[in-house]
Amino acid sequence: MSNPSKITKPIATDDPQESVVRDHILVVDDTQDNLLLIRAMLSPLGYRLSLVNSGAKALEIITAQDSNGVPCPPDLVLVDVMMPEMDGYEVTRRIRGNTKLPFIPILLITAHDQASVVKGLELGADEFIRKPVSIDELLARVQSLLRLKHSVDERDTIARQREDFVSRLTHDLRTPLLAADRMLHLMQQGVLGELTDSMQEAIITMIRSNQNLVTMVNTLLEVSRYDAGEKNLYFAAVNIRDLLKEVVDELQPLAIDKHLSLDYQAPEPPFLVLGDRLELHRVFTNLIGNAIKFTDTGAITITVTSHPGKLDIAVQDTGAGISPELLPLVFNRFRTGNHRASGSGLGLHLCKRIIDAHQGNITVTSDPETGSIFLVSLPLLDQVA
Repeated sequence: MSNPSKITKPIATDDPQESVVRDHILVVDDTQDNLLLIRAMLSPLGYRLSLVNSGAKALEIITAQDSNGVPCPPDLVLVDVMMPEMDGYEVTRRIRGNTKLPFIPILLITAHDQASVVKGLELGADEFIRKPVSIDELLARVQSLLRLKHSVDERDTIARQREDFVSRLTHDLRTPLLAADRMLHLMQQGVLGELTDSMQEAIITMIRSNQNLVTMVNTLLEVSRYDAGEKNLYFAAVNIRDLLKEVVDELQPLAIDKHLSLDYQAPEPPFLVLGDRLELHRVFTNLIGNAIKFTDTGAITITVTSHPGKLDIAVQDTGAGISPELLPLVFNRFRTGNHRASGSGLGLHLCKRIIDAHQGNITVTSDPETGSIFLVSLPLLDQVA
């Protein structure tokens, strides 16, 4: 057949003034009799059908856009395995290889043995049906895959709405919080009038609370950027020795204030990794800062150990530790501990997202009596692909 054959059948809704078009199914088979047979089976149910006789035409429909430039792929693809030029396996491989496409269920139609079915499933097909096609089996598999499609679409829509809400909320919150921070500092400096000692103490408390909110909003904004795939990382050679010294120097006053020892023995080699320096700085500031916050007596020790192809950075404290039931959950989003100083539960989650983006790994071991060890593993620069 030279052109795709399309059939559209509206299905009435409860409102007699409205109608809705059923799911769009793309059928791909080089034999016209097979196309007509499947059309006869599916069209009575009102599905919108596109019938094509080659893999190339199928891919054109799958990647087509409407007049506004919005992709409009089908909801389900039925494709015959054996076709000339481009078989069903290749069609499946190309659909699954196109990361710009949403999830599209693929039903393979085959007359071959189990090995061909396995190959199709390995390439990304979701189901298969053998020839000669039974109408009852075909309808059951079509309906099952369309239910799967609707479920995935609904999940993705909810996820996008949540991410958009969080992103907008954090942007909207950040501006007034920063304005409040500026105003509080002006008040503290006496620009708006002289303050009594009790008023100064109250202003200091308000500044600290406001800064905690700004930090939480900034962290939530960073997490939402990672979740939405909109976080831009700038990779370059990073000297881990110098980076850790910088973080330790910045946090040393906090340790001194709590009478804690903050020990870091800089390694002799510089140890270069390929990474985003600001993001790695964020990770180690969070880990070392947490170690200081959750430790009342003792020391925080940072050690660097090299292994073939990777670098281990351990942050060890003598704090309260993490209970065994919470230990597997510490990197989960919004998972807070039971310590009085526990925060929003976003910091460690963001650390994991950053380390994952650097092809690394972060783990934790802990004992409520002896403290915790957070271990970050990063690929050495000469081993990074």
